[in-house]
Amino acid sequence: MEINPNSRELEKIDERLLELEQEKTDLLSQKEQLLDIAFSYTTIDNNSTQKADNYKLSTDQKVDLFAQLFQGRKDIYATRWENKQGRNGYSVACANEWQPIICTKPKVKCSDCRNRSFNPLDNTAIFDHLSGKKTIGLYPLLSNNECCLLAVDFDKSDWQADVTAFSEACLRWNIPFALERSRSGNGAHIWIFFDKPVLAKDARNFGFALLDKAMEKHVGLSFDSYDRLFPNQDILPDGGFGNLIALPLQLVPRQSGNSVFIDLNFNAWPDQWAFLASLNRLNVNQMHECLEIVDRGKAIEEEELKPWEKYLPRVKDKISGCPKSLTYKNQLKMVYNHNPLKL
Repeated sequence: MEINPNSRELEKIDERLLELEQEKTDLLSQKEQLLDIAFSYTTIDNNSTQKADNYKLSTDQKVDLFAQLFQGRKDIYATRWENKQGRNGYSVACANEWQPIICTKPKVKCSDCRNRSFNPLDNTAIFDHLSGKKTIGLYPLLSNNECCLLAVDFDKSDWQADVTAFSEACLRWNIPFALERSRSGNGAHIWIFFDKPVLAKDARNFGFALLDKAMEKHVGLSFDSYDRLFPNQDILPDGGFGNLIALPLQLVPRQSGNSVFIDLNFNAWPDQWAFLASLNRLNVNQMHECLEIVDRGKAIEEEELKPWEKYLPRVKDKISGCPKSLTYKNQLKMVYNHNPLKL
């Protein structure tokens, strides 16, 4: 039998590949340990917060700051309503609302009404929101399918653990964010502000990437409290405005410590305006770099398959012990505990 003269070289290459694989595993483990240490010491920049606290903002400056951060559609906004039976919701703010003859809702939807005269989201409306005259809902999806911010909604009893995991993912990627306790006090919003408008599709993919990063690190968490991303759509629906999100710092809930910005220990920042003034916006290039890293990681996983494994038929045998129900909330979710290892 003829012996391959290169067999020894091939063996050396295989041995070296195994060594590199082990080295990669060790380096990734070391990286995770260093990130854990960094996370335990990471806080909001105290110097920038102190700097913002050194001066008092006027009312106009507060309104301007709020308007610069919480940007969405300027031509419309929604206001919260509540009836005598306790039912509540949001409707688009219209100058002709409930005007006799002119307003024909609920028979005709606001989006289809020929007499609609939507109120713009200007500084007067924002002042009314902050002063408690009304509660405003923002439409973050712009008419060109871009957005200026991303918000992640958590709203169930285990929200604190999930929010901590998501916050850690943000810190690992050096993503500036603001954490707000919700109006009810039983949930939270994580806000990320971009330095310029981005496609809603990219912003949402970025949000999903952060969720995946958090789930990857905290495999024992179900993330059942995660509800949705805002914007809630990649593309503006025909004849619609997209989903709205209630703006923070609502006057009445603030009296109970809700609708306010909190730190990673879930305590309200003593000076809400100093905190907002200290916030950095996420550079759009950094967001795209993070998405590229995720894409490269997926490509590497594919490349790491042996050449013959790429063409092997996929196993289609039924896996026993699978969950009986799945939940779809922007992504497909299932309860983690007691699932078969193959899943």
